[in-house]
Amino acid sequence: MTAYAGIDVSKATLQIALLPHADELQVPNTAEGLAQLADWLGRKQVERVLVEATGGYEKLSVKLLVKAGFKVQRINPVRARQFAQALGKRAKTDPIDARMLATFASALEEKDLVVSDDAREKLAELVKQRDVFIQQRDDNRRRIQQAQETEVLDAYKELNAKLKEMITAVEKRIAAQSAQVDAELMERLRSIKGLGPVTISSLFCYLPELGDLSRGQVAALAGVAPYNNDSGAKQGIRRIYGGRSRLRRAVYMTVLVMIRYNEDFKARYARLRANGKCAKVALVACMRVLLVRLNAMVRTGEPWKEQPAGR
Repeated sequence: MTAYAGIDVSKATLQIALLPHADELQVPNTAEGLAQLADWLGRKQVERVLVEATGGYEKLSVKLLVKAGFKVQRINPVRARQFAQALGKRAKTDPIDARMLATFASALEEKDLVVSDDAREKLAELVKQRDVFIQQRDDNRRRIQQAQETEVLDAYKELNAKLKEMITAVEKRIAAQSAQVDAELMERLRSIKGLGPVTISSLFCYLPELGDLSRGQVAALAGVAPYNNDSGAKQGIRRIYGGRSRLRRAVYMTVLVMIRYNEDFKARYARLRANGKCAKVALVACMRVLLVRLNAMVRTGEPWKEQPAGR
């Protein structure tokens, strides 16, 4: 009989529940605990495993279970909580959450399975490290503006100089690691004016499905697909919702550059603004066009082509 597993992840432990079996297990969130878990799941003939993205605490379990041959899906905790609320589940404990995730696993389509890719995982770690350094640098710049004492100001400036060196160093490692993921695709993407190595690495990390998606899917995954808000005779304003925030942030910063220096997107943005679209709506529209075209470019294997703004 096919079984589905739900795993509630915490820093110290993994709470596992199976459906339709009533079996439960708790193991340490360690390599040894996961080896025990993999053996237990194998004996239970588990078809699919569902875990929440839990601030990185799920990474070890996802990595080792995929390498052990299990089909693993990772979802946003918001989706899991919404599913529980839809079932009328208000109580929240580790065993309850694990059983709810097992139920959710049985209802989900078998798609977006996690694929083991050590080179891509290393790149993701580097990209996240750069994000942390950038945030620390920006926070430190604000402190420099507010500091009054010379000694305090000098310390902040010294820290800022060090952070600048560290950002430069990690960006070099990101470029090198991106080539390890897909050197040929990296070179093709670098030919696009306005698309830099950091954005390319973000695409590799946060949109590994690039080239395998439809127009609507790639827009939805990035959170730039406008959703209807209609009811009866009412026609509400369409709004974007959800998606992968880190990917959306990287594409947003790229489009900010492209509408200034890429003639294609510069003209497209100007046309949208002339038609009465506000700046943010026009930017999101350009983001959606960029992702759709990148997805088509990767899928077909053709080089990037500049297009008239009207297309």
